[in-house]
Amino acid sequence: MTAWLGHHRIRQAAQVLRQGGVIAYPTESVWGLGADPANPRAIARLLDLKHRPRDKGLILIAASLAQVEPWLVSLPSDLRAQLEASWPGPNTWLVPNCAIASPWVTGNHTSVALRVTDHPVAKALCLAFGGPLISTSANPQKRPAAKTAVEVRRYFGRKLDFIAPGQTSGRRQPSQIRDLLTGRILRGG
Repeated sequence: MTAWLGHHRIRQAAQVLRQGGVIAYPTESVWGLGADPANPRAIARLLDLKHRPRDKGLILIAASLAQVEPWLVSLPSDLRAQLEASWPGPNTWLVPNCAIASPWVTGNHTSVALRVTDHPVAKALCLAFGGPLISTSANPQKRPAAKTAVEVRRYFGRKLDFIAPGQTSGRRQPSQIRDLLTGRILRGG
């Protein structure tokens, strides 16, 4: 991971994100599209690229527990321990939003989807950017998720502002998505 943290292309990608751009980057199992979760224009553009409805909501990935701390401060200790035991790794949790994430991120939900990633490029991107990033599969709606940078280019061509270096971790399944309050699994992993 340390090799990626100072990598000039990671620094470039973080700069593009800060300027409101939409990027592609590798994650644990597929390539993802990313944007600044505090920038509605960037999120709207990302959703338009994917042909994804706004009401579905988006995942936020982070490099560390500290980056998602605002959503965790009011959690009971047993629920917080459950999160901490599963991160970093391919586990996405729906946690109460506490009115922190915008409706652009949460869609029509009262929770926000969070994951502390263990992917070295995604983690370095979050660190270089300085906080969580939007993470949604790099594909138009109802098409298979891109597994390589070549597939990302086939889907989006020059419509993206940047494609980060690296490869997926090779996991066959995307991250598990689970509701922290109910324990219900929404997507197996």
